Amino acid sequence: MSAAPLTIGEAARRTGVSAKMIRWYEATGLLPPAVRSESGYRHYGEADLHTLRFIRRARDLGFSVDGIADLLALWRDRARPSAGVKAIAQEQIADLRRRIAELEGMARTLEHLSDACCGDDRPECPILDDLAAADRAPMPRPSRRGLPGRGPARKSV
Repeated sequence: MSAAPLTIGEAARRTGVSAKMIRWYEATGLLPPAVRSESGYRHYGEADLHTLRFIRRARDLGFSVDGIADLLALWRDRARPSAGVKAIAQEQIADLRRRIAELEGMARTLEHLSDACCGDDRPECPILDDLAAADRAPMPRPSRRGLPGRGPARKSV
């Protein structure tokens, strides 16, 4: 006997994924479209909850939506070799290390600028001077891949 279907609110509560993100995961294809009641309400089963927990955990580890889609495809393919999964994980590790290095560089720059600022009643401020410097090359921004509406085209594995 299967459990009674859950509403989107209950699915959100049980998985820690907001209702808004559940709808977005459905729209992007990470989660199959929910079964609808006669009145049009979404209903979710245990398999959907398991998929949502998988997605949430992958997001917690910093995977992009495209990376999660690749991992979900591999997870669902019980005949898959683990080499593809490991390759995706190793790519993610390299990306995280690159992003950490970028963030550490930003922190060092801000520490240097903060140390140079007197922080007193005078208007001179090296922090604002640096931000306003038009002739500087922009600093690299941390990756925002995988957020809704962002990121490069999907890589195939």
